[in-house]
Amino acid sequence: MFSFAGNVIHNHGGVFGLVGRVGDSQLQLEGVYSVLPTPFQSNGDLDEASLRRVVDLFVGAGVSGVTALGVTGEVARLDDVERRRVLEVVVGQVNGRIGVVAGTTAEGTRACIVYSRQAREIGATAVMVSPPRMAKLNSDAVVRHYHALADAVDIEIVVQDYPPISGFAMEPWLLARIAKDIPRARTIKLEDPPTPFKTSRILSEVSDRNPGGDVAVRIFGGLGGVFLLEELLAGATGAMTGFAFPEVLVRIVSLFRAGQVDEAAEVFYRAVPLMRFEFQEGIGMAIRKEVLYRRGALASPATRPPAAALDQPTREALDRVLEWSARETGARL
Repeated sequence: MFSFAGNVIHNHGGVFGLVGRVGDSQLQLEGVYSVLPTPFQSNGDLDEASLRRVVDLFVGAGVSGVTALGVTGEVARLDDVERRRVLEVVVGQVNGRIGVVAGTTAEGTRACIVYSRQAREIGATAVMVSPPRMAKLNSDAVVRHYHALADAVDIEIVVQDYPPISGFAMEPWLLARIAKDIPRARTIKLEDPPTPFKTSRILSEVSDRNPGGDVAVRIFGGLGGVFLLEELLAGATGAMTGFAFPEVLVRIVSLFRAGQVDEAAEVFYRAVPLMRFEFQEGIGMAIRKEVLYRRGALASPATRPPAAALDQPTREALDRVLEWSARETGARL
């Protein structure tokens, strides 16, 4: 079992992570990839010391990798100099111990390629890319976008399916087509609910398009981990999310992969109220940063405007959920 003692993490479960060497062009992604917050000082400046502590917290939790510059990393509120610096700090602190995925989504293919080349140069092992946001985007344009990226940059691509951000919902057949046509883009971060149903549909589409073929698609659940067990049962490879207790996710995935499904379910269903509370739309990032602040990883739970800040009733509600979760999961703050 996992447990906490103050801010020290004890992870006694197995972990499933990278297959092959970090930096290998054939890198396989699986297990738990924690999406990093971008820490800020109370005055809004980047807080590199806190970012290093968060990386170490997640590495100590047994994750397979981390994802920087994601939506919940407030990437839209960073300038290009800050984007580069965040990734440099993350790659340097990871120091080859686990994988590093860099968010490189952009509204134009050319800009996406520039961001992705920069990520590879700095040392990321993969990039995460949503379809470009544009009026009347169509499926052929999406496929061309990923083709161009794969042709231009020698790096694994995580296809992020998150319609609220991209403004475009990728149907299972389209994700299967991308996986079939673009070998570097066979990992999906699925955030278009119902995710267990869509996971099954994608895998079925891949199989239908490649009878007897060898196209192996890896699907990460996101959305705070709130459907992780059901996604695993549907065929997902793990979770890529920023839940502030990553050791819980590691334990669930490890138990599931060991065939201990009932035990995985016991951990999951005890922890899911905290996942659900943390993943509230509009204030989820502020809650997550507050928890990481209480865990000693962040010097400040500050978010950048216009992001929401926590009010006193929400803090009190968080206190209650954390207290309940401590009784049910052994997680203590």
